[in-house]
Amino acid sequence: MKKYLMLLALSGLIMSGCNEKKWVYPETKQQDVIDVYFGQSVADPYRWLEDDNAADVKEWVDAQNAVTNKYLEAIPFRAALNKHLTEMWDFPKFGTPSRKGDRYFFMKNDGLQNQYVLYTQIGLDGEPEVLLDPNTLSEDGTVALAGTALSNDGKYLAYQIARAGSDWNEIFVMDVATKEQLPDHIEWVKFSGVSWLGEGFFYSAYDKPQAGTALSGKNQFHKVYFHKLETAQTDDVLVYEDKTQPNWNFGMGVSEDETYQFLSVSESTSGNKLYVKEANNPKASFVPISENFDSDFSVIDVVDGKILMMTNYQAPKYRLLSIDPKQPSETNWMEVISETEFVLEGVTLIGGKIVATYLRDAHSVASVFNADGTLLHEVEFPTVGTVGGFSGRNDSPEAFYAFSSYTYPTTIFKYNVETNVSELYRKLDFSFDPENYTTEQIFFAGKDGTQVPMFITYKKGMQLNGKNPLLLYGYGGFNIPLTPGFSVTNIPFIDNGGIYVVVNLRGGGEYGKEWHEAGTKMKKQNVFDDFIAAAEWLIANKYTNSDKLAIMGGSNGGLLVGACMTQRPELFKVAIPQVGVLDMLRYQNFTIGRAWAVDYGTSEDSQEMFEYLLGYSPLHNVKAGIAYPATLVTTADHDDRVVPAHSFKFISELQAKDAGKNPVLVRIESNAGHGAGKPTAKLIEEVTDRWAFIMYNLGMKFEK
Repeated sequence: MKKYLMLLALSGLIMSGCNEKKWVYPETKQQDVIDVYFGQSVADPYRWLEDDNAADVKEWVDAQNAVTNKYLEAIPFRAALNKHLTEMWDFPKFGTPSRKGDRYFFMKNDGLQNQYVLYTQIGLDGEPEVLLDPNTLSEDGTVALAGTALSNDGKYLAYQIARAGSDWNEIFVMDVATKEQLPDHIEWVKFSGVSWLGEGFFYSAYDKPQAGTALSGKNQFHKVYFHKLETAQTDDVLVYEDKTQPNWNFGMGVSEDETYQFLSVSESTSGNKLYVKEANNPKASFVPISENFDSDFSVIDVVDGKILMMTNYQAPKYRLLSIDPKQPSETNWMEVISETEFVLEGVTLIGGKIVATYLRDAHSVASVFNADGTLLHEVEFPTVGTVGGFSGRNDSPEAFYAFSSYTYPTTIFKYNVETNVSELYRKLDFSFDPENYTTEQIFFAGKDGTQVPMFITYKKGMQLNGKNPLLLYGYGGFNIPLTPGFSVTNIPFIDNGGIYVVVNLRGGGEYGKEWHEAGTKMKKQNVFDDFIAAAEWLIANKYTNSDKLAIMGGSNGGLLVGACMTQRPELFKVAIPQVGVLDMLRYQNFTIGRAWAVDYGTSEDSQEMFEYLLGYSPLHNVKAGIAYPATLVTTADHDDRVVPAHSFKFISELQAKDAGKNPVLVRIESNAGHGAGKPTAKLIEEVTDRWAFIMYNLGMKFEK
């Protein structure tokens, strides 16, 4: 039960009473807004900042950015760092190729292009030609390619675009051979793939939102449609909806041979119901494979009339099943690949074989099996790292995969599934010597004794004297693993004496379902305790000290940073919560936030859940009189995944209550969203500001 009291309070100058500061924060008005949860009153004085369309909010954003920009521009080495990052970024980058018929398709960025370009070529030796260049769709590069789907005959390409980083997508169609744009245009698509069936495709969308609510309003009543080529969206056929379940999401898939359709139903980020039907039988109806949300079911494809299905049902680390769609009951399921001690992360059918990718202590390993599940061989990778999935077809032994690690730049290999031989196909062409760097994986004991891994990367010759600047990065949520990967943006920090650390917290997907659930709901504090324990281990083992320690994380990782900096402000010198979930009492009221309830719980669930959330919610645990780390909160005006109000309200609390000498600022990007599709120009500026803020506040100097 809630009641709202909307009485405007007096505005105040936010200076935290500290005369040593050389900056003045903008005035942020407070309101007497009170929510009542289970008889307990909770103030929300910055509720007005939730209205992303209000003129006073836009004025506040401009004022905050002015203060932040002035601070960042005054950092002595910011310009040099920006120039260096721009030069480092300027090299050709390629995506893993895929094949449809006699054509290959791949993404490429020449260096500083704002968006990757889609290329095609006939045969591996053919001349590449541009198929679709998103850079031509906007002057500032803020229109991004959000997804592509080729028809099964390879004739048509359906592609999705996103504008200014929003999760809202539009679908267009082009003829691959002629590059002719067809008249098809579909709007208000969200959380959707494209699945072809004959001369049309399935997609998922919402009703057009009311004016002014597109970026913050709840996303409800997802629907599945079928679109026939060269027809208007108004003629699309509504295939599936459920008027009794406003918060469920629906997706339609089709087997590659177009014999079966699959309806997947979800209410959160994990667990799904799954139904199957014959695709070309108008009298057929969906029959269930799974009728609850307790487990994940992922269709690989239909082979010889049987569904290959990856699931964590009765297998927390996943297994591969074969299911007869004509007899889909559990009693008829056949196990092809059993659960192992490692997490089965992905399955690809290549040349009549099964290539299975696993996670072993947060890095990739891969095995090749016969169609009956008999192990044939292991795939050898260059080092401990991450394979970015295999791209191949079941009718050919040829495949491609990308591999990278913290000190191994992303490299694309061509792989033969029959000979088990990998050969170099493409590697990044820029100056980097991995022999100058090292990565070590260590395991430390969490607060409750749980062994938690982390990767530590630094330049060889580093002295462990307890005085090194260090960045600790984490996520810890939604069954998502953090695995080794190369980023050119980390090099300036490491080259100038920094240590880059990634910790594999509970709540993630590194060790399967049990590891994930150990960091959810009433166990969410385990995630924060693991992160804090990682910081304490690094200090105790003389990698760094509290005055040289920065923490960073995005989205759920922004929650991680917000919770840890409010629980242990003295432990960290710098905090960077990026696009974070920071208001744990109201997150479910915006866009797709209610889908996160399986991980978080909500303030309406029960008094116990409310009190638990209130106990760690970063927004509600900023205390007056405390000296907080130097903080740069980052968000964007078109973030409709984690709405910017989270960051707006959190920084307002920090600026009002912080009693220390460190800056607490917010960087609000315009015409950008949660992160996907952000143009290169904006990425370089953002990375520059982030590293400049971190390095400056850790007392570092920048030397090229």
